[in-house]
Amino acid sequence: MKILAIHGSSRSNGNTEKLTAKALEGLNVTHVQLRDLQIQPIDDLRHEPGGFKPVDDDNDHLVNLILEHDILVFATPVYWYGMSGIMKNFVDRFSQNLRDERYDFKAEMRKKQAYVICCGGDNPKIKALPLIQQFNYIFDFIDLEFSGYVIGQAGKPGEIENDRQAIQYAIELNEHLKSL
Repeated sequence: MKILAIHGSSRSNGNTEKLTAKALEGLNVTHVQLRDLQIQPIDDLRHEPGGFKPVDDDNDHLVNLILEHDILVFATPVYWYGMSGIMKNFVDRFSQNLRDERYDFKAEMRKKQAYVICCGGDNPKIKALPLIQQFNYIFDFIDLEFSGYVIGQAGKPGEIENDRQAIQYAIELNEHLKSL
């Protein structure tokens, strides 16, 4: 079982990253920080003759990493009640990946499981649920099995340590992943 953690925070060592580290502690995980990659916004040409054009950025590298792993963990802070902008740019490129003839993206996603870990400061146990639902719809569209999520309550750096429930859920996710 190979795990890929895709981090969507613009801040290093933020609450989402710390909660994700707790969930993945002791596991063999490849971590990717989207903030360190160049993922261009989508130029939506799916209805144009010839379709999408190649883009000189890190998306192909990231897709290849995804294809090499069995479990995908999408970790994003809750920014304005949604995923971070860099995570959204990455997810938007799925439209291009679905039409890329080099691989059958949906068929490959069908073989994988996905988890979401997020943190927010404004009552995220309720207000982040639309974000979880958005990921659910995204995963459903690309035939990726949505296996679970953890929502943490934290705004300022380090506050995630105060959310004992989220820490406990992260520990339980860790135990589950170790059992696979």
